[in-house]
Amino acid sequence: MRARVSWNRSRPRRRRSLIGVEYFFLLAGLITLDCYIWVNTSSTLYQAYQDWAFDQTLRGLPPSVDGFVADEFSWLRGTNKPAPEQQGQTPGSVVPEKAPAHSMVIGRLEIPRLEVKAMVREGADEGTLRRAVGHIPGTALPGRIGNVALAGHRDTFFRGLRNIQKDDAIDLKTEDGIYRYVVQSTKIVSPRDVDVLAASGGETLTLVTCYPFYYIGSAPKRFIVRATQVASNPLPQPQRGS
Repeated sequence: MRARVSWNRSRPRRRRSLIGVEYFFLLAGLITLDCYIWVNTSSTLYQAYQDWAFDQTLRGLPPSVDGFVADEFSWLRGTNKPAPEQQGQTPGSVVPEKAPAHSMVIGRLEIPRLEVKAMVREGADEGTLRRAVGHIPGTALPGRIGNVALAGHRDTFFRGLRNIQKDDAIDLKTEDGIYRYVVQSTKIVSPRDVDVLAASGGETLTLVTCYPFYYIGSAPKRFIVRATQVASNPLPQPQRGS
């Protein structure tokens, strides 16, 4: 009889313990989900603002957060009109003579067939790659002789590279013009194989991301895309809302 009474008394305690465990895991799940949403939202907002600011710079207009918000609301209402270019400023008229500062926006990368589009900024650290494709310091800049090397995460901006093919076109848009590259080859290398970043005698582009694409955790290999420049054109004036 006493054993039965003791068992009955312990049941509420176990139930409370189970409820406490359930609430703990629920809270942990909500925190994880919140972090995931925050990281992805901040990355998306950064890309959207930098994309808009890049177009503003090409028009000779100073970008600002207030202008971005107003422009986006106008675009959603269908009342947005292309901003006029300021007199005396020509896109691409200034060519930097020294290495770009860390986090400086280099341009915009587009791979039309794969629908890949991402802003490119200087740096290959984790903070940079979390928000953009990174231009690896020490490699050539677009429009210069040498190897332009860009790095990106395989599960964000460079996710589409898993389907890239030989002869695919890659456009790199900067303040100086649009540089078109054509894919020549792809290969898988060790992270220690830094020869893929070596300077070339021509104008080449190298895209670097982790491999395998669906690997869970820190991927052991690197996926390399090598392309050569086939054309460079003066930059046409972009028009938002077109």
